[in-house]
Amino acid sequence: MAHKTLGSSASHVSCLDLWREKNDQLVRQAKVAEDSSLPLRRQQLARDALEGLRGLLCSLRGLPATVSVLPLELTVICNFITLRANLAQGFTEDMAQDIQQGLERVLETQGQPEARPEHGLRGLWDSALRVSSLLPELLPAFHHLAGLQAALWLTTNRLGDLTLLLQTLTVSQSRASEDVLLLLKTWRPPAEESDAPLTLQDARGLRDVLLTAFAYRQGLQELITGSLPKALSSLHEAASGLCPRSLLVQVYTALGTCLRKMGSPQRALLYLVAALKEGSTWGPPLLEASRLYQQLGNIAAEIESLELLVEALSITRIPEAHQLLIEVELLLPRPDPASPLHCGTQSQAKYLLASRCLQTGRAADAAEHYLDLLALLLDGSELKFSPPPCPPGPCMPELFLEAAAALIQAGRAQDALTVCEELLSRTSFLLPKRPRLWEDARRRTKESPHSSPWVSATHLLQGQAWVQLGAQKEAISEYSRCLELLFRATPKDEEQGPASSCEQGCTSDMALQQLRTAALISRGLEWVALGQDIKALQDFLLSVQMCPGNQDASYHLLQTLRRLDRRDEATALWRRLEAQTELLLENTAWSLPLYLETCLGWIRPPDRETLREEFQTSGDL
Repeated sequence: MAHKTLGSSASHVSCLDLWREKNDQLVRQAKVAEDSSLPLRRQQLARDALEGLRGLLCSLRGLPATVSVLPLELTVICNFITLRANLAQGFTEDMAQDIQQGLERVLETQGQPEARPEHGLRGLWDSALRVSSLLPELLPAFHHLAGLQAALWLTTNRLGDLTLLLQTLTVSQSRASEDVLLLLKTWRPPAEESDAPLTLQDARGLRDVLLTAFAYRQGLQELITGSLPKALSSLHEAASGLCPRSLLVQVYTALGTCLRKMGSPQRALLYLVAALKEGSTWGPPLLEASRLYQQLGNIAAEIESLELLVEALSITRIPEAHQLLIEVELLLPRPDPASPLHCGTQSQAKYLLASRCLQTGRAADAAEHYLDLLALLLDGSELKFSPPPCPPGPCMPELFLEAAAALIQAGRAQDALTVCEELLSRTSFLLPKRPRLWEDARRRTKESPHSSPWVSATHLLQGQAWVQLGAQKEAISEYSRCLELLFRATPKDEEQGPASSCEQGCTSDMALQQLRTAALISRGLEWVALGQDIKALQDFLLSVQMCPGNQDASYHLLQTLRRLDRRDEATALWRRLEAQTELLLENTAWSLPLYLETCLGWIRPPDRETLREEFQTSGDL
């Protein structure tokens, strides 16, 4: 019997040696794959190593859980999870189960084979940590497993569980702390012995990755919520850690954003320059540079940054091959469009460039950029005109309208008419055939009830284009068609649910009111040009009634009253204007679509100040 037991023990030791050698061989194979410049060979070698580790783990789990077996078994679990997470570029529920099985095996060494599901995985960790503290030979591999658990909980935002785990892993002086960064800094995983089984990544390296990833995640969240001093501290921590160059670009950009918001533009600029020097991911720093220059009022530099951004996003970059480890990027959340570091697509950047050119008076450049953008989008995919949430750009109909406005502003009226006709061909089918059928059509169909304001705005812009071409009758006809549609358009019904940001911009009460006012004033100005002041007076009166706070409408009405020698009415209107001025200055923070703001700029009286001086010095007052 003794001889049989001795033979079994020797066989057991021999198997462990073989399995340990197998682990080391698979780790070396993964390292070879990591160094391979051939993507397919790299992928195949890595997958072969993964399957080898899976088989080895099954073999080890067939043995009784003993202190002699567990260091190798836990090491193989860590290598298996590390390689699997890297190849999958993320953690899965299966990996959590592998960790749980490892913890249960640790408990079995002390005769505690039954897990306690009522306490969950966290309770299992508490029990396993107490056992491992009595077994020094288990500690290096056990801390490595704890690091993988911390990584998994970080990626799934289980920060409470992560905090408790780190409190248990660290020494007593930081046990009461809930600062995860401090806990990660305090955590000192035991060093592996020189003769320990090989690992793809040791616990200390994983701890450094966790520290950088958490500091960056926390700094970015603090930046978004406006906790700028805290964000600055967290981002500095991330930059000083184990930060790959691709991530360092993001960290430096976030530091630039933070310093810009804190009122330190020159320091911000230094970080943005550093970000551009660090790698080829130029999108985020260029976008932030454009915001910085806009804040400083340097329009030329802002536009140049946006032009470079468009160019940078047009380049297709080959992704760099990653190491077969748990890297910082693996622990970061997916890109969020709400993040200040999200630079969007090439078309979104092109829109930013076009709209800023239009807003800053660079009409010719704006027109070209809008035409390029329309060509890019029309070639890319089929257009749908139901307005989705659309930051940072407008929905497609508004994009056409802005393009037409830019072309008119640049003196390219014929091109503007072409763009308008294209838009009408894509939206006019949504209009009811007869005005009285409008409400019924809205109830019967699923199409957007907001197409009418877009079509109305198109007719308004067509009218402006005809004015530029000197065709006044065609212009008046377009303005009249615009008004006909507008007076049967209504904002989104409350029972239809909340509107998207795009819908709110183009169909709000204020936008519809200003659109009607712009059409009435525009038509009134054409009546004036034709010498028909009575018809102009009617349009200007109606525009004032529609939008009493619009001073442009009031000034056009005032001029018309003077031409018709209706002095008493003109004087009464002037006095009302003077009384309203201060109140109006406090209530002009409207958010209107860009094409509508551009249209309102065209109908602004050029001689308003002269008219004010005349009335102030007039004896009639």
